[in-house]
Amino acid sequence: MEVKDAIQLNPLSLAFLGDAVFTLFVREKLVDNHDFKSGYLHKMASSFVCAAAQAQMLDAIAEDLTPEEREIARRSRNCHNVSKAKNAALGVYKKATALEGVLGFLKITGQTERLYYLMEKCVSAKETQGGEK
Repeated sequence: MEVKDAIQLNPLSLAFLGDAVFTLFVREKLVDNHDFKSGYLHKMASSFVCAAAQAQMLDAIAEDLTPEEREIARRSRNCHNVSKAKNAALGVYKKATALEGVLGFLKITGQTERLYYLMEKCVSAKETQGGEK
């Protein structure tokens, strides 16, 4: 999809896609690096894809975002969402949605190299903060 078309999409649609892309990325990374039972892998993955972790990841990569990505994050964060996080404050949930929006935008516009660069940075930031390796 062209960037100009993707920018017109509902930011929550981009976040919906970004959530799936990031979850798959984390799961593949865990399976590549660990030979644990699926229950434990799920627990590890959950520590990366929860709203609190994603909010921290957004803070960690904020300086690396392009102006266009910052705008997508801003729009995703500020978009009215009728659902709410089960275990996160509203501000944390909105930051996580902002990260997912950026990832979804990069995926749908075919910016694969940039997408993987930012997801690697996110995972590295989480690991540095004491998350699972």
